[in-house]
Amino acid sequence: MKDFYALGIESSCDETSAAIVKNGREVLSNVINSQIEIHQQFGGVVPEIASRNHVEAISFVVEEAVRQADITIEQIDLIACTYGPGLVGALLVGVSYAKAFSYALKKPLIGTNHIHGHIAANYISHPNLKPPFLCLIISGGHTHLVNIKDYVQFEILGKTRDDAVGEAFDKVARVIGLRISRRA
Repeated sequence: MKDFYALGIESSCDETSAAIVKNGREVLSNVINSQIEIHQQFGGVVPEIASRNHVEAISFVVEEAVRQADITIEQIDLIACTYGPGLVGALLVGVSYAKAFSYALKKPLIGTNHIHGHIAANYISHPNLKPPFLCLIISGGHTHLVNIKDYVQFEILGKTRDDAVGEAFDKVARVIGLRISRRA
C-alpha cells in the first residue's frame, strides 16, 4: 500500500506552523515559527503584527517541513489548513497559502476547525486512544469540555463565554512578571 502524506498548515494566532503527517498518525516534521518575542513587548498578541509575520514566515515554514520530512512536494497527497476559530487576518494568510498550494499541486484541500485539531492531536500522542472519551481543551483562547462520541462526532458539554483558562494563565503570568512560554 502506498504511503499517504498530508501537509498541515496552522496560522490561527501568533505561530506559523506546518507539519507533514504520514498515514494519518506518524508526524514526520513539525516546524513552528513563534512570534512570542515580538508580542511580549506589547503585553499580548497584536493581530495585525501577527498577520504580517505569518506572511513573512509561511513559505519558509512549509518548505522546511517538507525538507525535514525527507519527501518531495510532489509526494504530498493532501493539504489541510486551519480555517477557524482564530484571528481573522492570521487565518487568511494560512488559508490563502494552502489554497494556492493546493491549486498549484492539483491536490485536495481540507479546512479544519482549530478546536477539532486540539482533539485530533490526542490520537497522535496516544495512538491507542479510541472514542468515546471526554476531552478538556485548555488553550490560549479556548476552554471546552467535549464529549467525543466518535472520530467526527462531538458534543460540547461546556465552554467559556468570556475568558479562556489559557488566556487567564497568560494574563496572571504577565501581571506577576513571569516569562510566558508556550512550549510543553
